[in-house]
Amino acid sequence: MYPPELKYTKNHEWIRISGTQGQVGITDYAQQQLGDVVFVDLPEIGIHFTQGEQFGSIESVKAVSDLYCPVSGKVVEVNSALIDHPDTVNADPYGAWIIIVTLSNTDELLTLLEADGYGELIT
Repeated sequence: MYPPELKYTKNHEWIRISGTQGQVGITDYAQQQLGDVVFVDLPEIGIHFTQGEQFGSIESVKAVSDLYCPVSGKVVEVNSALIDHPDTVNADPYGAWIIIVTLSNTDELLTLLEADGYGELIT
């Protein structure tokens, strides 16, 4: 049910690792809980976040939720398409990444959940 190649946080973010970079987004479970996403607050490129630090927020018709960085790293890209089409997060939560970070400590990946563990967390 959850893509096995991703790592997950208890706060419902995912990260897809490619070399020393990771795409970050929210899980299908998170977007279902939020409902229709109407706005994604993106950070500036170049900002460094520590693991668990808030990097932005996501707003739906129901609520505003904080977004937390699954690993420490520097933001090297933001998905600016979400500015005009935030609902992409609802349509394709594992394709609609929010930020790309360059990892500063790959050991932090060991603290994240695998797909099975994330599935158990939300059931």
